[in-house]
Amino acid sequence: MKHLFIVNPTAGKKDCSAEIARKAYETLKPMGVNYEIYLTRAPHDAERKIREEAASGEQLFVYACGGDGTLNECVNAAVGLNNVAVTNYPCGTGNDFIKIFGDEKERFFDLAALATGEVHAFDVIETCGRYSINICSVGADARIGTDVHKYSSIPLIGGAAGYVVSLVVNVFKGLNMPIKVSGCGFEYEGECALICACNGQYYGGGFHPVPQARPDTGELHFHVVRGVKLYEFPGLIGKYASGRWEELPADKLTHLVGKELIIDSPEDIVINIDGEALYRKHINFTVVPGGINFFTPKNLKFFEQ
Repeated sequence: MKHLFIVNPTAGKKDCSAEIARKAYETLKPMGVNYEIYLTRAPHDAERKIREEAASGEQLFVYACGGDGTLNECVNAAVGLNNVAVTNYPCGTGNDFIKIFGDEKERFFDLAALATGEVHAFDVIETCGRYSINICSVGADARIGTDVHKYSSIPLIGGAAGYVVSLVVNVFKGLNMPIKVSGCGFEYEGECALICACNGQYYGGGFHPVPQARPDTGELHFHVVRGVKLYEFPGLIGKYASGRWEELPADKLTHLVGKELIIDSPEDIVINIDGEALYRKHINFTVVPGGINFFTPKNLKFFEQ
């Protein structure tokens, strides 16, 4: 068995590669663990490295050392590979996916607990040939999520504040788009502000749209937010972001649970896939049950629910 640390030196507010190397040496060397630390050089470099390592057939534990974007690359490399399991050793800005574990997310900073952890089969979302372990979205929300890194890098903003700045800028660019939506026994054609597909619960630095979502049920939760006027947006986004979607009027938000949602747009629109941006006219959000092996510290209360 090999433990592979995929380190994104640009994730978060500082380069954590030296700290990760030190912790790995101090923690794993005495345990006799075979490990490698790999610093990514460019987008999708992590995917190439993981696939090369996995080709030997050896059991491979991959630590995504960065934020949700780094985890996304590792997930895309590992989907469908039985000999590969992935986890998140959080070093990024949001680290949103592991927030599903509540207070026990802090255990993901414990390398010994991860190295001796347990593997779980998690669902993933397939969209346009790419995969997400957490949340995908289109519409105003996707534009906000795509632009967040532009603002997070500005001094005195950073982190979740970058998301707020991106939100304000994109709201004034226009909220709605004309689309057609179908799936889960639902059909709609008209103006939409945003659509999200949830396998996890948190994104955008702390938005929590569907507290009921879990990555081990074989189903996804969807929100379809119909045309929203500018004056309606503040009240709607507050409830949406805090998971209080049931308080929103049915003519504004439709909540769906199922295996697939199809979206068609007259022009290319941005899809936010755990921080990765794609542009398409025809979009699918499809669950892949048990599509990835994800390892965690042992005996998390999350799995007792």
